Amino acid sequence: MNGPHTAPGHDPGRPHEANPSALTESDILRDYRAAFQIAQFPMALVGAAGQILAANAALGLLLGVEPERLAGVRADAVAGLGLDGRTRGSYHAVLRGHSDRLRCTRRLKHADGHSLWAEVTVLPTPTEDSAALLTVLDISERRELQERLRHIQMHDPVTLLPNRALFFERLATAVSDSATGRIGLCFLDLDGFKAVNDTLGYRVGDELLGAAAQRLAECATGAGGHLVARLGGDEFAVLVEGSSGTKQLTDLAETMLTALQRPFDLAGQRLAVSASIGVVERESATTTATGLMQAASTTLYWAKADGKARWTLFDPERNAHRMTRQSLSSTLRRGVDRGEFTLEYQPIVGLADDIVRGAEALVRWRHPQFGTLGPDRFIGLAEENGAIVPLGRWVLGEACRQARRWQVEHPGPPLFVSVNVAVRQVWDSDLVSDVAEALRVSGLPSGLLQLELTESAVMGSAGRPLQALQALSDMGVRIAIDDFGTGYSNLAYLSRLPVRALKLDGMFVRGFRTARHLNPADETIVSSLVQLAHKLGLTVTAECVEGPAQAERLRRIGCDTGQGWHYARPMPPDHLATLLAGRD
Repeated sequence: MNGPHTAPGHDPGRPHEANPSALTESDILRDYRAAFQIAQFPMALVGAAGQILAANAALGLLLGVEPERLAGVRADAVAGLGLDGRTRGSYHAVLRGHSDRLRCTRRLKHADGHSLWAEVTVLPTPTEDSAALLTVLDISERRELQERLRHIQMHDPVTLLPNRALFFERLATAVSDSATGRIGLCFLDLDGFKAVNDTLGYRVGDELLGAAAQRLAECATGAGGHLVARLGGDEFAVLVEGSSGTKQLTDLAETMLTALQRPFDLAGQRLAVSASIGVVERESATTTATGLMQAASTTLYWAKADGKARWTLFDPERNAHRMTRQSLSSTLRRGVDRGEFTLEYQPIVGLADDIVRGAEALVRWRHPQFGTLGPDRFIGLAEENGAIVPLGRWVLGEACRQARRWQVEHPGPPLFVSVNVAVRQVWDSDLVSDVAEALRVSGLPSGLLQLELTESAVMGSAGRPLQALQALSDMGVRIAIDDFGTGYSNLAYLSRLPVRALKLDGMFVRGFRTARHLNPADETIVSSLVQLAHKLGLTVTAECVEGPAQAERLRRIGCDTGQGWHYARPMPPDHLATLLAGRD
């Protein structure tokens, strides 16, 4: 008789399994612990309170400790996770199940005392008896390679000193965190280094840089171990991160100057160089890395301008003057376009009859920030940056218009106007065309325009300048030499120039003020110059006439006209018009 029907292959003595391939939780935990123990990756199980429950053999080997001895030790102490608040907070967030991962890099101690760099990771665990899994990966070789690469990137291959990148990194750190609250910087370059490169070649130049760098490093080490860096070319910087005051910096600069002035014996040559050093020292809280470098660069420029082979300390007043000059220079052209310039006129008076014969146009700048500025504050800058061309063109046109207005309104003896011309106007513009246009637009007769050029600009003129002067003279324009007697005084050349007048510099007539201070030599010199000028067919104007005694002596000598405070100070055009009305 057959028994109960059974499915093929079914064993009635074995309990039924719904899914024979499914793993139980205990199987998973058993496999997890087995993998933990045999893993080559250093690991530890961490409890909810932060203590190590178990460490595997790989972690013990990494730290040089028996794994069993790590049980019960705080994991954050072993892995350096309690060193800063942010990491400590992230670590406890993983333990409480509020975060799924922490990864950081830490420097750990081996039992034998050596250090190792490790990448530490903390992850939640799937077990109830532990809160997290701590893994530690030894990255010492990778870190060492990175540091070697960084060293190469951050150091100069010629001198082996820190390079520009590392210097600015350290500078930024020092500005934000100075032990003394002060910071100092010596910025230097080698005087005459280019000549070494040009004459002896770059190999010797590199040897010189290396030797100079070694001396600078020795000076810095002896002074307290300050950072010495090569910023490029022959430029070096020494950073004093916790300065004790200005004297520390100037003493260091003096020491470096002395060290570099000793001859260098290189490639069979004895080379002598010096250095120029800019020194800056200030409170770190009142500066920035950029501001400190700008000040140091400016001060290095001063050291070179003052004669090289020296150190120069940053001077706020001198820097303010430089900044003012820079501001003026950068706004000159815009000032011309915006109509910020105006003219004042100083009368030129006949010494024989005290009648006003002409007037010199003197430009003023009504600067929106610095107030009214005289020509001594900006003409030199205008010549340097080329703004003298548009400015000079405006002055020429305005002076001619004003002179024509006087001619129309005051029918007495015609009044000429005298305009200063810079030599750069001759070279950088078509002065002849500019003058012709100014005369055409204003309607002023050419004989009533006088152009003043300095003696140094006129004497020795050749080529284009001489051609321009001759063309202007042919037009009927008067050419005058200003400040005569202070330049070349090439009297033989004077006769070949198209000059109509000389203006004697004020230094010749200052001794004429009173009889008590009269110097016979001054009167002899002026008398001789006047006689020579008259024999050449030239008129003579004496500048800086400040009193009646001077005017009388100049009249007796035969000087034609005078100009100075004795007659009038520079004045607006309407004031001069009033003066002309009285003359009429």
